[in-house]
Amino acid sequence: MFKHSLLAVALAALTYAAPAAAQNAAPNAAPDQQAPSAEPMHHGHGPMMDPAARTQHLTRKLSLTADQQAKVLEIFKSEQTQAETLHNDSSMSREDRRSRMMAIHKTSDDQVRALLDSTQQKKWDEMQANRDQRMQGHHRGGQAPPDDQQ
Repeated sequence: MFKHSLLAVALAALTYAAPAAAQNAAPNAAPDQQAPSAEPMHHGHGPMMDPAARTQHLTRKLSLTADQQAKVLEIFKSEQTQAETLHNDSSMSREDRRSRMMAIHKTSDDQVRALLDSTQQKKWDEMQANRDQRMQGHHRGGQAPPDDQQ
């Protein structure tokens, strides 16, 4: 059960701002003309958020510098590639894939946090705590608290 909860938390990180990203991804393009990387399926939990959209989201929330944006984008691209490879690996058991996916997300989260200054880290930690709280609400069958509007 603990592993399932951690996976859900990790998956939430990937889809944290998916509705906003979908609106911003290609505002003038028809839905079927969006870049394929914008909507790869991720373990049956819906589309994974595009690395560029995730980076834009963090830039808005954390006021990332241009240098930070470039590094975060590379981290998210790597994470997406690893997640897609893992998703397509049928040689591993479901539990092994879940554990590996959680490790990939943790590594990416740690890498992003290491790029941030102390003020950004504090906000990042708040965002992570809010995400964790929302995910706990989903697993208890209750409604999650509203998304932070900061």
